[in-house]
Amino acid sequence: MKEFVISEAQVETAILVGLVTQTQDERKTMEYLDELEFLAETAGATVVKRYTQKLPSANSVTYVGKGKLEEIKEYIHREEEEEREIGMVIFDDELSAKQIRNIEAELKVKILDRTSLILDIFAMRAQTANAKTQVELAQYKYMLPRLQRLWTHLERQGGGSGAGGGKGSVGLRGPGETQLEMDRRIILNRMSLLKERLAEIDKQKMTQRKNRGRMIRVALVGYTNVGKSTLMNLLSKSEVFAENKLFATLDTTVRKVIIDNLPFLLTDTVGFIRKLPTDLVDSFKSTLDEVREADLLIHVVDISHPDFEEQIAVVDKTIADLGAGGKPTMIVFNKIDAYTYIEKPEDDLTPKTKENITLDELMNTWMAKLNDNCIFISAKEKTNLEELKEVIYNKVRELHVQKYPYNDFLYQTYDETDVSL
Repeated sequence: MKEFVISEAQVETAILVGLVTQTQDERKTMEYLDELEFLAETAGATVVKRYTQKLPSANSVTYVGKGKLEEIKEYIHREEEEEREIGMVIFDDELSAKQIRNIEAELKVKILDRTSLILDIFAMRAQTANAKTQVELAQYKYMLPRLQRLWTHLERQGGGSGAGGGKGSVGLRGPGETQLEMDRRIILNRMSLLKERLAEIDKQKMTQRKNRGRMIRVALVGYTNVGKSTLMNLLSKSEVFAENKLFATLDTTVRKVIIDNLPFLLTDTVGFIRKLPTDLVDSFKSTLDEVREADLLIHVVDISHPDFEEQIAVVDKTIADLGAGGKPTMIVFNKIDAYTYIEKPEDDLTPKTKENITLDELMNTWMAKLNDNCIFISAKEKTNLEELKEVIYNKVRELHVQKYPYNDFLYQTYDETDVSL
């Protein structure tokens, strides 16, 4: 069974489709589509058009209404006449097998949803055997209820000898029931094997965590692309891969950091995102165990993002869903160098909006709200980095005394080797 990786996206153009619903206004929909475009670009696609539609909820058959689907179809045909082929249409929500099948039959192009796009990026980013195993399991979980649709797609693309076509390769046979059942059994067996492999990895990780000695564990958490890996590199003086793309880091990295003779373990974790597929969270259990077992969470936030408050809420909810809620947490507002605001004219007496708040006002608001349990920095410009180190030092020292009251860390000799998982 082939991996479900959309490598062709590297050279394709794409259309984005989203809904304005009772629970998601137009502004929110556009923000989601901005993020979806960033995801598409990360996967290698170029977005050329967006479509939105106001509906009470997604159409159970075609996601959007019949008229909107016809409008998208006409645009695709016009582009084909101009010899500008549209490679795929990406929908901002997870689609059912029936929706994908119906939309694909109408538009005659590749149909993706947010989940399949994220899975594709994860497959591209996975480097270690652990990450590749986790991604493959998530891919099969996504594929399993959509097997009928996949077979129909293969039959249309490849043609072939029909359901009884003997020993032809996958993609050249029709979607016979027997073959569907066989593929379902193959996938289930493969998933079982992957789960066993991940269970073994879990055991190895648990042993590694037990062998790390009496050191406080600090985990960097946050939305994707907020600068966690850049901050990791600054604090640990290491070279963790960092890039201005979503999900640049998939594999958990642990480094030993020493601040003023106080050692602790610092972990860089995979970034979270809105509408993160549940199967992906489940598959990355061993990686996210680093969050569960951390003594201190450093929640990194991109203060320059216009919707950073919702990103905070998404991360907080994901951490709570992981069973790691209630841990000691501090917020690091990053990218203050990129923060912008629109100054209101003096004669404008309307209330201020988020766009009109200065950085100083924002800092005062959050520091008052969190009882100074936050700090504002720029990892790129190294602004307030020493102040951040001092805050981390004080918090780690306090936690160390609480957790290891008889362990005088200041007089111990520590191995300087980094720990990489």
